Amino acid sequence: MLDALRQPIENGVIEIHRAGVSARFPARFQLLLATNPCPCGNHGVRGGECLCPPSQIRRYQQRLSGPLRDRVDIDFPVTRVSAASLSAGSGSLSTAVARERVLAARAAAAERLAGTGWRTNSEVDGQWLRQGPRRLPPSVVTPLERALQRGALTVRGYDRVLRLTWTIADLEGASTPTADHLGRALFLRQGAVA
Repeated sequence: MLDALRQPIENGVIEIHRAGVSARFPARFQLLLATNPCPCGNHGVRGGECLCPPSQIRRYQQRLSGPLRDRVDIDFPVTRVSAASLSAGSGSLSTAVARERVLAARAAAAERLAGTGWRTNSEVDGQWLRQGPRRLPPSVVTPLERALQRGALTVRGYDRVLRLTWTIADLEGASTPTADHLGRALFLRQGAVA
């Protein structure tokens, strides 16, 4: 069932073909996936004891196919929340402040993409980002090129990292992404690149 989401994620539409009739439905959505590192949930967890054999861990992690994972922009491991961190609190961002930053970033993207038919970074064609007027200089994309050359990324993954790089830059109010923005985008995709 999860692999059936691959095309709607990519194209933003669902097409159903039955008995010579086809229907097309809009399907722009944000997919969030969460999984444990293994069936018992303790593999790689500090202070946890995993009793799962390696073959079982591999099978468990392969339940999300490579092609589906390739379509996930952010693939980031999250550590368990400890009791100490719960009581200590953190300097987290309020929802209102986060909303304002997102609105400003979306406005910047819409302004930059005016006249292209796209409104957000997630809609932009990868080839346009790689070869079009918004192509990033080699000094910025070198780590991305290396990841592609060593097989850690597909071209689809490369394009998704570029979109995420532009989004990070927009969130910070930068007019053009820097190598730092790209590095953060690659870091947020570390589960897919590792």
